[in-house]
Amino acid sequence: MLKKNQSITLDKFINHCLYDKKDGYYMSKNPFGITGDFITAPNISRLYSEMIAIWIISFWEGLGSPEEFNLIELGAGNGEMMKIILESFKNFPSFFKSCNISIYEKSPKLIKIQKQKIQFKRLKWIKNFKKLKKLPTIFIANEFFDAMPIKQFFKEKNNWYERLIKVFDKNNFNLEKRKVDIKILERKVNLKFSYKQNFIEYSPLGMKYLTEIIKIVDKNNGGLLIIDYGSYEKKFKNTIKAIYNKKHSNFLKNVGKSDITHNINYYLFDKTIKNFKGLTSNYTTQKKFLINLGIFRRAENISKNKTFSEKADIFYRIKRLTDKNLMGNLFKVMLIKKIDNKSKVGF
Repeated sequence: MLKKNQSITLDKFINHCLYDKKDGYYMSKNPFGITGDFITAPNISRLYSEMIAIWIISFWEGLGSPEEFNLIELGAGNGEMMKIILESFKNFPSFFKSCNISIYEKSPKLIKIQKQKIQFKRLKWIKNFKKLKKLPTIFIANEFFDAMPIKQFFKEKNNWYERLIKVFDKNNFNLEKRKVDIKILERKVNLKFSYKQNFIEYSPLGMKYLTEIIKIVDKNNGGLLIIDYGSYEKKFKNTIKAIYNKKHSNFLKNVGKSDITHNINYYLFDKTIKNFKGLTSNYTTQKKFLINLGIFRRAENISKNKTFSEKADIFYRIKRLTDKNLMGNLFKVMLIKKIDNKSKVGF
C-alpha cells in the first residue's frame, strides 16, 4: 500500500503498480489478447508456440532424452502458448510421457484464465521452485523478465544517485533522487557494472530469478530459454516504458491500470552466467531463431489447402514475428545451459 508523503525506490513503486494484491495491473485484469493492452507472440500465431514445442523436444534429445524431466513455463500469460505446446506434444508420446509440466504464475487472475483455457490434468501450478523434483529442468521465459520491477541509478558530478518516487497521494507522484555508494551495491549483487557508466538500470527481482534458475540448471542439468525484447549492450540505457489503453504513456500516471516494462540487458545476464563456470549461453534474434526452427516450412505445409485469404493471414502473422522492423530483431533469444551441452537448435 502506498502511503502519502513517502519516498520509495523505483522498483517498489513498479511492484505496487503491477503486483499489488488489490490494485496491481497483473493481479486485477487480463492484459493479454485483443481486449488487453498488448498481444504477445503466442497470440499472434499458433506457429510460434509450435516452434517452441519443437525446440523443447529437440533440446530434450540434446540432454540425452531423459526418462523424466521438468518443464516450467515462467509467467504463462493467458495460457495460449502452453495450450498449443501441449497439443503439439501429443504427437510425441514417448517424450510426452517423460514430462513433468508446470506453470510458475503469481497472478490469481491469470491462473484462473489459464486453468479455463488449458484442460490437462497433469499440468501443475507452482509458487516456487523448491518443490520441483531434482531432475533435468527446462525453463521457458517468454516475456517474463521484462515485467520485473527495476531500479535506476544515475551519475551527477562524480556522485551516484538512486531514482526514487515521491508519493503525494494515490494519483500524484514525482521523481526524486537519493545519494548512494555504488560500490556497496556492486558487492551486494556480485557484479561490477558501474565502470564507464553514467546510468544503471537493472531488476533485483529479475536477477534473483535468473540466479535461482541457473543454479537449478547448473546442479540438475537442463536449460533456460529467454525470449524477450532487449539488447546485448555494455552501455546501460533508460528503457522504462508504460502502456495504457494500447498506447505509450507516462509510468507515473494511471497507476495500477498501466503495464510497466523495460528492455532486457542481455549483457548483464551474460555477466551473471559467467559467475557459474559450468554454464554457457547462446544468443540470437527472434527472427533467426524461428527461421532456424522451420517456421516458414511449417507455414507452407499447413497452407497447402487453404484459401488465398487464409494463406495470406498465416504469412502476415509470421511476418509480424520475424520481420526485422517488427518483432524479428526487437526480440532476442538467449539459451543458458551446461557448458558440455552441444545442442544449438534454433541458434
